[in-house]
Amino acid sequence: MAQNFVLNVSDVNKNFGGLQALTNINLQVEEGKTHAVIGPNGAGKSTLLNTVIGRLVPDTGSVLFDGVTLTGKSPHQINQMGVARVFQTPEIFLDLTLLQNVEIAALAKRDGAFSFKPFRAMVSETAIREEAAQMLQDMGLHHLRDQMTGNLSRGDKRRLEIAMCLIQHPRLLLLDEPTAGMARHDTNRTIDLLKRIKEQGMTKVIIEHDMHVVFSLADWISVLAQGAIIAEGTPEEIKGNPKVQEAYLGGTA
Repeated sequence: MAQNFVLNVSDVNKNFGGLQALTNINLQVEEGKTHAVIGPNGAGKSTLLNTVIGRLVPDTGSVLFDGVTLTGKSPHQINQMGVARVFQTPEIFLDLTLLQNVEIAALAKRDGAFSFKPFRAMVSETAIREEAAQMLQDMGLHHLRDQMTGNLSRGDKRRLEIAMCLIQHPRLLLLDEPTAGMARHDTNRTIDLLKRIKEQGMTKVIIEHDMHVVFSLADWISVLAQGAIIAEGTPEEIKGNPKVQEAYLGGTA
């Protein structure tokens, strides 16, 4: 059966004032798979994700999502096309409850923008509220639905942000270090959550330093070093690759 690549990054280069952050990046993400991008600090991983979601425009090359170019589109336009991103630092509304956060995300997808106006009237809609409550149930957060998000643990904040992405029904979910700063029990809960999402067939790209997380979730791994892809393969192939051992796995993250 022919492979269907949802995301195609072709010959992408990005330079910052003489610093070559990305060099001739070619990357294909297969539909329904989890594709991990690993590498040491400063390798260009977050820069690569930012070129996908429109926060950065590559100097040369192209980024296609489902055959449509993303290059030159705004982050909002790309989100509306079906691409959602979970950031390294959770981007949530700390002065609202969990339920209100998820409701806003659902409304943003429907109405085309994040907005508080007229928030009180919009969130009274039964369908939105019920869907948001069900999403929190699926994330194991329903018992916290009426708490202010500023009081959450880091792990629960991360799961809330994932809920805010999933309620927008994306075709591609990008996760930038989803377990960073978590205790091991929170990391394991997040791994279990992402495995359940995988079973539902969602395509994911994950940037992660924790190799336990990577090898637990990834179908395919791309290794970045100094802005270039130095190896690609299955988890088993990457584990045994001497070039990867030298550049990353055998060194410090």
